[in-house]
This record gives sequence, structure tokens and C-alpha cells, in this order.
Amino acid sequence: MAIVKKLLITAGPTREHLDPVRFITNLSSGRMGYTLAGVAAAKGYQVSLVSGPTHLKVPRGVQYYPVISSHEMKRVCSKLFPSHDGLIMTAAVCDYMPSTTDRHKRSSIGGLTLKLKRTPDILADLSKRKGDRIVIGFCLETRSLVQRAKEKVRQKNLDGIVANFYSPRKQVPFGDNKVRAILIDRDMKVIREPMQNKTSLSWRILRWMEKLNHER
Repeated sequence: MAIVKKLLITAGPTREHLDPVRFITNLSSGRMGYTLAGVAAAKGYQVSLVSGPTHLKVPRGVQYYPVISSHEMKRVCSKLFPSHDGLIMTAAVCDYMPSTTDRHKRSSIGGLTLKLKRTPDILADLSKRKGDRIVIGFCLETRSLVQRAKEKVRQKNLDGIVANFYSPRKQVPFGDNKVRAILIDRDMKVIREPMQNKTSLSWRILRWMEKLNHER
């Protein structure tokens, strides 16, 4: 068991550009990652926050690394990861990006067919090199939440995952909304967290991470 003193936390969405002014992204606000980073700093951790574009204020006492695309996030995280004791990957990295990016704005005349390719799986890549570090992932699903989250724990070699369910009419975990999360560790133990604000959930996640680290 390695003592966790320095935490690398990722947050926000990524933007995958079609051209200089258009991009693919998602609904992530970055609020969970920023709140988690602030709570971790308040608990005494040295925190590095790598974030995609948001309008949020950087928490006090946190080292901030702004990025835009998935490739930028991968480059910065790969550089920082070896000097940290743990990673909590809350960022909602876009799964796809255009196969080509135009240097100039595309014409709006006529139709447009996009060819997409996968973005790098940053979490899986870092987890392959984790050594004694603890690695916690996040996932958001619209169906089969527990099953899909468990698959990601196995596939990405994680110590745990925080799973969120999204339904436009029932549960929207973005922004300042309260969230109901499920915590799943590498032994597939499931802990169902009640609906709570993101500050409360951040404290819970960090205590859970510390427990998992102690038990390794």
C-alpha cells in the first residue's frame, strides 16, 4: 500500500474540432471534478486538476492544467501521472473525433458527412502503468448501469469506479444538480449512494478511495 498524498484529477468535457469554430463535445459541466478537487485540497492532498473547457472557478490550492482536446488531455496526464500517487478520472472525454480537422471554417453550403474515429482511452492507458498508484474512474450510462460499470472496472484495470445514471426525464447529473451514484470496487462490491450534492459525494468518494487504498 502506497500512501496517497498527490492526486491527479481530471474534469470537464473535451472538444474535438471539425474546423477552427466547430467541434464535437458532450453535456459535462466539469462540476463534479472541480468539486472533488476542492474537497481533496481541503483534506490536505496536493491536487493537480487537468480540465477541459468549463466556466468554473479553479478551487483554491489546486494546480490547474487547462486543455481542450482528448489528445491534449492525454499528453498532460501522461506527463503528470508518474509524479502522483493516485488518479481520479471524472473527465467526460469525447469518445469520437473527426478523422480530419480543417484549417479553415467549412462552408455551410450543401450537406456534410462526417467520418469519425475513436479518441484515445486515457484512463485505460494510464491504468496499464499505474504500479502502486490507485486509479478511480467515472462512467455515465443510460442503461444497464451496474453491468456496464463492472465491465469497465475489469477492462480498464481500475481499483474502483463511480457510476452515474442519466435520464433526461428522471435523473440529470450535470451542473449543480444533486446526484445519485454507485461505487464499485475491483472485487465488484456495489455501494449505492443516496441522492446528495456533489460536495457531499466528493467527501464520500475520497473516504472510499482511502479505504480501498488501505485494503490493497
